[in-house]
Amino acid sequence: MLIMKAFFFAGIKTTGLFCRPTCSARKPKFENCEFFKTAQDALLAGYRACKRCHPLSHPDEASSIIKTLIDFVEAEPEKRWKDADFRALGVDSSTVRRQFKKRFGMTFVAYARARRMGIALKTIRAGERVIDAQIDAGYESGSGFRDAFSRIMGAPPSGQDLMVLKAQWIDTPFGPMVAMADDHALYLLEFTMRRGLEREVERMRKNLRAAIVPGRTAIIDSIEAELKSYFSGQLKTFKTPLYIGGTDFQKAVWQKLIEIPYGETRSYADLAHSLGRPKAFRAVARANGTNQLAVIIPCHRVINKNGDLGGYAGGVARKQQLLDLESNVEL
Repeated sequence: MLIMKAFFFAGIKTTGLFCRPTCSARKPKFENCEFFKTAQDALLAGYRACKRCHPLSHPDEASSIIKTLIDFVEAEPEKRWKDADFRALGVDSSTVRRQFKKRFGMTFVAYARARRMGIALKTIRAGERVIDAQIDAGYESGSGFRDAFSRIMGAPPSGQDLMVLKAQWIDTPFGPMVAMADDHALYLLEFTMRRGLEREVERMRKNLRAAIVPGRTAIIDSIEAELKSYFSGQLKTFKTPLYIGGTDFQKAVWQKLIEIPYGETRSYADLAHSLGRPKAFRAVARANGTNQLAVIIPCHRVINKNGDLGGYAGGVARKQQLLDLESNVEL
């Protein structure tokens, strides 16, 4: 008889650690736990690996260089790793990449990026009121934690020339999202597992000369309420005010996305034809991928001409979930 094993990781809210379900540490209360399918999910939620059950270990003991690199990330999570850094340690970057991919299902760079982004997202999720508790749970230095957050999300404004965006973690049935807004419009709404989210946030921060800090605005309250209605099948059209940047071509593509009726799909070629540029379907696909307002600007409604789902920055499985939700709702 074949016995299938279910693998998952438990994030312990009170300690900031994530563990294997078989961890020998004292079992936490259920309400203090949240569960993740992958280690990367736990890292993006802001948890760090337990040193007792070693959830990032492999049935074969991890090499000393892997252990060393993980320790380096914990000591300096804001660091952007380059080939020169690996050479300074006397290791080859491609070797590290293969070893991490084989053992953990992600490259070392993906691990380090997830850990950095997790720091920022955990702060957003919890809000400023419990930052000290987060520091006590996971960081020896409060200034180190603040520095790591600031390097990713932007330091608080020191002058009148910086705008301020508030950021808030929003839990949804299809996974957590992060929303960023000022008092007038929503600037970003993404699933936290979106590929390249960290670079997207950093690029937006620099382009807008904005500081991003944890907090809420009336705009975030609005989109959170609308998302709740959307995911429960009670909302088709979003009314929250949006800030839509980008080039004229990108804006034209995004407007066509908004015009796709709820419950229907279009191909990239369809969009290109509707724009009067039938040969520009690749450019349409690129514009589709740069959308920063997931769900609201429904890039998930665009599929390949042959009916395949195509790509989705938030994950193809989540794209299918969104299409299934919309196709099964009768309003």
